[in-house]
Amino acid sequence: MKTNHVLAIGLILALTAVAADARDEILTVAVFNFESSEEGLRDMGPKVAALITAQLSTEERLITVERSELDKALGEMELGLSGTIQPETAARVGHLTGAKVLVTGRVFTVEKEMVMVAKVIGTETSRVYGEVVKGGGNTSVTDLSGQLAKKIADTVSQKADTLVAQVLKTEDRIERIRKALKTDKLPSVQVKIAEQHFGRPANDPAAQTELEFILQKCGFTLVDEKSSSKADIEFTGEAFSELGMRKGNLVSCKGRVEIKVRDRQSGKILSVDRQTSVAVDISEQIAAKTALQRAAEELAERIIPQAAH
Repeated sequence: MKTNHVLAIGLILALTAVAADARDEILTVAVFNFESSEEGLRDMGPKVAALITAQLSTEERLITVERSELDKALGEMELGLSGTIQPETAARVGHLTGAKVLVTGRVFTVEKEMVMVAKVIGTETSRVYGEVVKGGGNTSVTDLSGQLAKKIADTVSQKADTLVAQVLKTEDRIERIRKALKTDKLPSVQVKIAEQHFGRPANDPAAQTELEFILQKCGFTLVDEKSSSKADIEFTGEAFSELGMRKGNLVSCKGRVEIKVRDRQSGKILSVDRQTSVAVDISEQIAAKTALQRAAEELAERIIPQAAH
């Protein structure tokens, strides 16, 4: 009984630590245009989104995604309305923008009161929370948007452990990939991922290094141009990082990795995938490399098992 009691306390402390880590993490938030289809409110949605974004950008532990990045994500998903962002599509938007949390909503009137309803969606967990504010004719849109932004910020802070997935350690991810491999006879592989940091070629590519590390740990034989034998499978692609924004002493950078997996003998394309990630650090270079490393790790779990079939 005493042992069980000690184990229970240990589990509680571990879970508490995980929740605390999630709450302390600096999160990237994307705010989409609110729906406003009522007569007289048709141009209100983008204004409310802009006001909420501005307010959230002042929060110490939040970083907001630029509007141009959201437009690009919507374009890639062939979505034109904020209302199409649902929990089931949130993960894809997160992959494209690096956002951990999405905010969508509506503006409408009820009995002469303006009502703003927001949905706070975790891109990694699909968890959804709602917030509402309303005001009469004397309440300005700016005030209502500020009130809603405060509620959204509080929700993200207090519910971070359910909005954001637990960070998976590299060794745990490698173990999951190993279990997903369908054969013990693994092909030899070559990885060639051209990389640029802020528009400049990188001599020490983070994405390629991370993918090679994971492949080797999973039991694959790595070859390159100097090897005496040719690879069975080729991983090719490109990776690039961009500066996100600065907040005090912190710098956020976004990294995107695009990979194609090809069977060299048959020429068959086995997999094509891409991943965007965001990282924050006091060093611009470290933030950029960490973002690319994270993107490569997430890609590895999806594409490596396909290369072994």
